[in-house]
Amino acid sequence: MNHISMCVNGTAYDDEVEPRLLLVHYLRERLGLTGTSIGCDTGHCGACTLDLDGVSVKSCSVLAVQADGCAVTTVEGLARDGAWHPLQRSFHEQHALQCGYCTPGMLMAARDLLRHHPDPEPDEVRHALKGNLCRCTGYQNIVRAVLAAAAGQKAAEERAARTGQACT
Repeated sequence: MNHISMCVNGTAYDDEVEPRLLLVHYLRERLGLTGTSIGCDTGHCGACTLDLDGVSVKSCSVLAVQADGCAVTTVEGLARDGAWHPLQRSFHEQHALQCGYCTPGMLMAARDLLRHHPDPEPDEVRHALKGNLCRCTGYQNIVRAVLAAAAGQKAAEERAARTGQACT
């Protein structure tokens, strides 16, 4: 057994784990965070995508011991104070999901894209999500949702900048 410590969605955890335990299984089975889906266990589908120290990773390809000392954000960590993250709201409004199995991974991959490239073109969204498979939607609504969230984020930042300028 190995001792690990990590911060998951803002909460600190210390645990003893088998060295071969995958991060996705640790999150789901030990911490009860079942929002991260298990799809393929090979890193091909992207359903288990999450944020590990600011980097988007597929948690079925990361051992829990490799996350020792790291900050992890799962789909459960997106909402704040009961309010959906703008991407979650946009996915809902743009009907960007059907069965919902891929949605957590899509949300986390889209979040990573918007964090690094806040005003993407449609082809850039498609490229960023290419490692995440959806068998239901045909991707069009997912791309629309990411673009709508980006536009909403940009508008909010512009409002904040105007408000900030008025106050100085």
